[in-house]
Amino acid sequence: MRNCLWASMLAVVLVAATGATPQEQQAAEPPPPWAYGFVAPPGPGATPDPASMAPTAPLDSSTLLHLPGNTLAFTPAQIRDDFGPADWYPGDHPPMPNIVAHGRKPGIRACSRCHYANGKGRPENAPVAGLPYAYFVQTMADFKNGARKSADPRKPNTYEMISIAKAMTDEEVKAAAEYFGAMKWTPWIKVVETETVPKTRISVGMFLPLEGGEKEPIGPRIIEMPENPEAAEVMRDARSGFIAYVPVGSVKKGEELVMSGGGGKTTACAVCHGGDLQGLGPVPGIAGRSPSYVVRQLFDMQKGSRSGLWSDLMKPVVAKLNTEDLLAVGAYLASRGASAVPGSASLVERGKARFHAYGCFECHGANGEGTDQAPDLVSTRLTEAEIAVFLQKPSPDARVKGMPTVAASSPDLQALVAYVVSLKH
Repeated sequence: MRNCLWASMLAVVLVAATGATPQEQQAAEPPPPWAYGFVAPPGPGATPDPASMAPTAPLDSSTLLHLPGNTLAFTPAQIRDDFGPADWYPGDHPPMPNIVAHGRKPGIRACSRCHYANGKGRPENAPVAGLPYAYFVQTMADFKNGARKSADPRKPNTYEMISIAKAMTDEEVKAAAEYFGAMKWTPWIKVVETETVPKTRISVGMFLPLEGGEKEPIGPRIIEMPENPEAAEVMRDARSGFIAYVPVGSVKKGEELVMSGGGGKTTACAVCHGGDLQGLGPVPGIAGRSPSYVVRQLFDMQKGSRSGLWSDLMKPVVAKLNTEDLLAVGAYLASRGASAVPGSASLVERGKARFHAYGCFECHGANGEGTDQAPDLVSTRLTEAEIAVFLQKPSPDARVKGMPTVAASSPDLQALVAYVVSLKH
């Protein structure tokens, strides 16, 4: 009883000292600057930097640039042409509708200029490939009608999207929705848990590593940057992926929130986004997407900057999450569907533990080397996706030998896949 009284008194003192309840403190949290492409939160009355919205200086239109192994060549001016940007890989996607390839002068830049022809996008904008048609159309309507803004008023491309959405015709929106919706999303982000991260500079909302290789503590941030800065920033190579550095332990914490709701703190994402988090009907897929983008959207919905038909359904889902929770959710979702990465030891170690807990070693060997009962996993030719499918639906022979079925909604699935993939390296 005495302990309970002291705990109650301490709670009262803490509330009095801070002047706010935990819910009020959460409501007062500023936008996480790293998710919006800044190093510090916005100050009172913040607006976009005029330089970020000003016309750029003319680019070199004579020097031809080349990508290794690519027969095409473009000048810097062609690469960054707002109304017909260079397409290095025309065979990677269906024929682009005019609004995607060229936009419409004077105020509608080509969709491919920022989101790439393959719809993968970059950390500072949205990954639009694979978005359901109805969701895409509704999103553009939300921009047009003022229901989708940014919680950080400094983010310039949000204002541009509002302007573009207002200028686009219904037919142009439908053409873009059909085009991007026809392409399957494939992850291209490697998630690495770490205590330190390369020092960076920011270029138009994207973090780029500084020369010299110096590092600094990651702190409570996700730092997402190109694997090859020159390929991404100078050449705008739509096959050049990204690395998301996340704090150690954030993937596991995010897994608990995403897969089980974190003990009632939120709703398991699979309820609406599907057991594999790849989307369900008009609800978009969220696995393997940019964590910077995911955290921005969750924060925007929590603060009411993003509202609208489906966004309102997310408000109770994110209501109790603080920015560290949002970070963890973004880290875990980005790790879903990506190959195991050196540094993502926690996921691989969990997979190894589940490998032994399920008794997989009895047939496949202690280190996956194989036995007379089952093939070795070290030299398997199965892809990551094929391994996941086999775990969800073992062959009749495997079931007879006692192989368990791992459901798509099980948190063990990704960990087991990560461990088996790690055996191949």
